Amino acid sequence: MKIFITGASGYIGGTVADSLVKAGHQVTGLARNEASAEKLRKHGMAAVRGELGSHGVVRGAARAAEAVINCANADDPFVTAAILEGLAGSGKILLHTSGTSIVGDKVVGELSPRVVNEDTPYEPMPEKIQRVAIQRTVLAAAAQGVRSAVLCPPLIYGGGRGANPESIQVPTLIRQAVKSGIPRYVGAGENVWSTLHIEDLCQAYLRALEAAPAGSFFYLENGETSFKLIAESIGRLLGGKAAQGWSLDEAISQWGPMAVWFSLGGNSRVSADKARRMLGWKPKGAGLFEEIERGWYKRQLDAGAYAPR
Repeated sequence: MKIFITGASGYIGGTVADSLVKAGHQVTGLARNEASAEKLRKHGMAAVRGELGSHGVVRGAARAAEAVINCANADDPFVTAAILEGLAGSGKILLHTSGTSIVGDKVVGELSPRVVNEDTPYEPMPEKIQRVAIQRTVLAAAAQGVRSAVLCPPLIYGGGRGANPESIQVPTLIRQAVKSGIPRYVGAGENVWSTLHIEDLCQAYLRALEAAPAGSFFYLENGETSFKLIAESIGRLLGGKAAQGWSLDEAISQWGPMAVWFSLGGNSRVSADKARRMLGWKPKGAGLFEEIERGWYKRQLDAGAYAPR
């Protein structure tokens, strides 16, 4: 299948693209310059020159493809509009990437009992209203002849296979712990996020290409954990360092308000039963603590990837 993917130079997009190539698909990525294009070619992809703001390029690449996977900015309505214009009335596939921060909260460091599935009503925080509006536009495109689906992953971990091998949340926590000598969490650290290995995420895209109905939405996860437990695992990675909590102000001064509110300090708990049932998706990647203490993050630490800059 001819597939156009945005975000092919990123962590999720690059790894998904590599999986698509290895599965025998013809993959084209968006490259802003020749250096980026060369990196894509080294991973077996073709490259079309342009940026997310090059809406004519994006529209044309979408029109030329049999399927489009949007792994770029989930908050950009214009690139989504360009893709949909290129696919309108074609019956072709669009897989759009969102993220479970849309159902997150600002209960800093405390546990919420709420676990969301696709039938659970929710009111997104103001900062996530546009993202939710975009994904609703994608789903509504099913009525205009696009086989559209939205995949909504949680905290993603593990080593990527594209130009950018690192995720955001776990490396952020490890770098801070290496720099200060103290693994940290926000408040009591009892807040919980659903988690998913990057390889399992890739398998979800492959299954969605085959089986996702038009207008379908899927949360993705393979377990969950609290940020206190993540910090304690990082402590073991660093040779037995004791994890400690930070006040909200201390956490914001180190990580910034957006990271604290939407990545590290709140809850984001979802169920992926629908994806397992409808897509035949069977996640089986290594667990988060295994990757931290003995897997990808241990190898990265040993290679100096998290040394203070």
